[in-house]
Amino acid sequence: MTLLDAPLFDEKKEHRRSVLMYCSVAAFFVLLVCWWLVAGRPVDWPWHWNDNLFGRMTVNRFLTAVEQNDLSKAYGVWMHDPDWQKHPDAHKAYSFDRFQQDFSSQSPDNEYGAFHSHKIAESCMCGGNTLLVAILINGRKSGALNLAYDPNTKSLNFSPPGVELYLGP
Repeated sequence: MTLLDAPLFDEKKEHRRSVLMYCSVAAFFVLLVCWWLVAGRPVDWPWHWNDNLFGRMTVNRFLTAVEQNDLSKAYGVWMHDPDWQKHPDAHKAYSFDRFQQDFSSQSPDNEYGAFHSHKIAESCMCGGNTLLVAILINGRKSGALNLAYDPNTKSLNFSPPGVELYLGP
């Protein structure tokens, strides 16, 4: 076969190829936008979007259990250990008694009172390995509860002292 014996240009085949290419790029873009929306519209790199999604889901599960006054379930979500009652001494750093003092509706250490509702106001990956989440409890517009979610251990913790997300004026 020489250059002069080249096959004829197939216009239909080229049209199908270009339509397939454009549709593939458009489908990828639509999936990327859907993934971003499901993850909670994070302002972060795409490889952190799953951490954002799973962190927000964990915080929602935790606060739903606290609102239902099921503190043992909430503690299991907090520690990422649903069977924590079988080995309570494994979590001595933050015991269940201290957890009850922090989140029980009758506790004087709980500044929010009984939890009736919550709304995640903001979430952001900080330091590359921790998701900080600001939650408005009982419709409060100020004094958000700031929690930290560790994607490696899938556990919750309080945000470090002096570190909180800015929620605007």
